[in-house]
Amino acid sequence: MSAPFISNTAKSYAKDFLSFVASSPTPFHAVASSIALLERAGFTELRERDSWASSIKQGGKYYVTRNTTSLIAFSVGKKWSPGKGVAMVGAHTDSPTLRLKPVSAKTAEGYLQVGVECYGGGIWHSWFDRDLGVAGRVMVKQGDGSYKQQLLKIDRPILRIPTLAIHLDRDVNVKFEFNKETHLTPIAGLVSAQLNAETPVEPTTDSDDKDAGSVAKRHTPALISLISNELSCKPEEIHDFELVLFDTQAPALGGLHEEFIFSARLDNLGCSYCAVRGISDAAEKGEHDDGIIRLISLFDHEEIGSLTAQGADSNFLPVVLERLNKLAIGDGAQATSTSYEECLAKSFLVSADMAHAVHPNYAAKYEPNHKPQLNLGPVIKINANARYATNSPGTTLLQHISSIPLQQFVVRNDSACGSTIGPMLSAKLGVRTVDLGNPQLSMHSIRECGGTKDVLLGTNLFREFFEGFEEAEAKIFVE
Repeated sequence: MSAPFISNTAKSYAKDFLSFVASSPTPFHAVASSIALLERAGFTELRERDSWASSIKQGGKYYVTRNTTSLIAFSVGKKWSPGKGVAMVGAHTDSPTLRLKPVSAKTAEGYLQVGVECYGGGIWHSWFDRDLGVAGRVMVKQGDGSYKQQLLKIDRPILRIPTLAIHLDRDVNVKFEFNKETHLTPIAGLVSAQLNAETPVEPTTDSDDKDAGSVAKRHTPALISLISNELSCKPEEIHDFELVLFDTQAPALGGLHEEFIFSARLDNLGCSYCAVRGISDAAEKGEHDDGIIRLISLFDHEEIGSLTAQGADSNFLPVVLERLNKLAIGDGAQATSTSYEECLAKSFLVSADMAHAVHPNYAAKYEPNHKPQLNLGPVIKINANARYATNSPGTTLLQHISSIPLQQFVVRNDSACGSTIGPMLSAKLGVRTVDLGNPQLSMHSIRECGGTKDVLLGTNLFREFFEGFEEAEAKIFVE
């Protein structure tokens, strides 16, 4: 009897990923989900505002967050000391979405509506006629006068962006056009229903004055009431929030043999999950007794350029690396004035962001010799104009370390090439870098498609990278 196409182990990892992405509708939640996996593997929390001098030990496992939307986790080898190398995997926690405007309360033609902003480069037509929930961060005032961040996830359909009936738009199947400001506004209810509710709302227009300090005046009272009920607080205790929309349809395995993953936010929670599981699996497998640091960095705001305090173009990763190289870690180990620079020269970054699988209906859009397939392993991304940071020593190192099959991708010469965090981090740090990612279809749609096997393949690639980097780095040296 032949073996099943999807092994039980691969399916187990894929199902665990489904739980991860379902619990992570926002970067805030993605970091919380990552922390849960890391703490299960024995990682403990550090804070940027504290001294690390007495906290970090050889053999220790740690994580630190910034803005609770970006995370760096690392384990220190029992032979590591300042100036030695770091094996790094970088990914990002954000995905294209629609975010509530600072003043979101709207009414039109008897409907309650919610004003939203476009975040990132989404395929916005895919957001029409979906059952949408709301999630994010809410700042809640406490009894002692302090403010506490609370995560919100309203996991039921409260919003919808309806399409116009074909009878009123006869050309919709020829070309679906819409205005992102006027046509992408969700409906949330009826004014008549709100007027009969316990908390009435007066119809508003965009020209109404709003008190910037009053959440109740800037947002529909029914929404504020719903949020307060979810968080078990009073409406007046809600000071502000950052909320986005998400598709409430659960992620699932699909295909005749469950060879596909149908889900939101594969880009880039797919690679973020593999990074977290890779470093966790390596930590749980045995003692970390080599002379390197294993590190993952999950950044926010990649989809909008990364130039924020918690983005990859910030000082978050450089500061963490520099702090580690200033500490006296190890018996008799002392940092020198060049420990940080020596460390960077001996380090390596795998920039992990999802890649394009070949689309059977649009195969002509792909370079003929570079058509990645689902379920055949991670895709190394290459671009002659340095939109990706990959070069031949980097691919050689990965191929030397890993038993995982690797595919390659370049764009056609007549097609624009995307980019990711690899080039900016390699330029900022001066470290050797490879850009890669698991293949997927429908990138930036509200509902994307990936391969079930690729979750385990990506995880194992990162685990083998962490376990084998020290030996491979000594063999593949380019000054």
